[in-house]
Amino acid sequence: MTLATFLVDDYTLRTVALGAVALGFVSGALGTFAVLRRQALLGDAISHAALPGVVFAYVLLGTKGSLALMVGAAVAGFLGTLLVSAIVRSTRVKEDAALGLVLSVFFGIGLVLLTWVQRRPDASQAGLDRFLFGQAATVLREDVVTIAVVGAVALVVVALAWKHLKVLSFDPEFGASLGLRMRATEILLTSLLVVAIVIGLQMVGAVLMSAMIVAPAAAARQWTNRLGAMTIVAAGLGAAAGVTGAVASSQVERLPTGPAIVLVATFLVVVSFLLAPRGLVVRAMRARRARSRLGTHVVLADLAALERAHGGPGRAHPAATVGLLEETDATAALVALERDGLVARDLEGNWALTDRGRVEARRR
Repeated sequence: MTLATFLVDDYTLRTVALGAVALGFVSGALGTFAVLRRQALLGDAISHAALPGVVFAYVLLGTKGSLALMVGAAVAGFLGTLLVSAIVRSTRVKEDAALGLVLSVFFGIGLVLLTWVQRRPDASQAGLDRFLFGQAATVLREDVVTIAVVGAVALVVVALAWKHLKVLSFDPEFGASLGLRMRATEILLTSLLVVAIVIGLQMVGAVLMSAMIVAPAAAARQWTNRLGAMTIVAAGLGAAAGVTGAVASSQVERLPTGPAIVLVATFLVVVSFLLAPRGLVVRAMRARRARSRLGTHVVLADLAALERAHGGPGRAHPAATVGLLEETDATAALVALERDGLVARDLEGNWALTDRGRVEARRR
């Protein structure tokens, strides 16, 4: 059975997978700007600050409808970010400390409220705890439609404000000098991040939602230097993590969907850090090749110097003699130069420049 057939035949899995794809796509795209602005902790703060908003929305409205709870979460998350800004502007507390303070205080308030609500005698509050760790199995078709529509609106706003968001991500001072409203753009970006987080609370939960903002963008950053390409790659990686995690959780007993999605996203980050064009493995290979090229250049110059000092063209020298000039083993570099036809080895194993090597040595 193919994956497509499997998704079509299983209604619950299809619903969860579509919701996860939409969530991953939106959070990956919007997380690009948070990562570039080095505000990854902001996503964590917003997701934790949203929890008391969920409980307040339930208490005030008496409903567990996803849209109502999303509005409550969005209001609380936005208030949390405003509080962070107020603390940074009016006190000597740095932004990272303010984020950590708001994160812990709002999350603590949310846990207290959640515990109080769940101890009430009525049963209507059951299921609110799914916003803490996520419970994708409870996602309905209406929830998926809400995630898709709200996420699509957020992406349209990103497209309309692309120029301002781009300047804000790289050089807000320059944007302000051009007369662009950077403060308003920053508030807009924060609002978009709030939207990306609240639509994923039911599926991934407040504890893990920040990973959906950071992980796809961090992985995409290793593959490209262009903002547009990075946004598209991050959205694609987020969507891939969403559908893969949803399918994996359906195949492994007692594997929750939210953590499975985050684990897949983390795996994509690790692979990108290692194998992407800017990854550790590729950079190590490039550095090794650069050192090798440098070594061959030095050895070629040393052979030319030995020719000038001892006997002129055609005079061969042992590898040890060539290595003495740089106090290193020149054998590997000499073998590489031999493959390129720049040096030749005589019957006694000594090395000499070829005509082509002599021309190359003079050129370098």
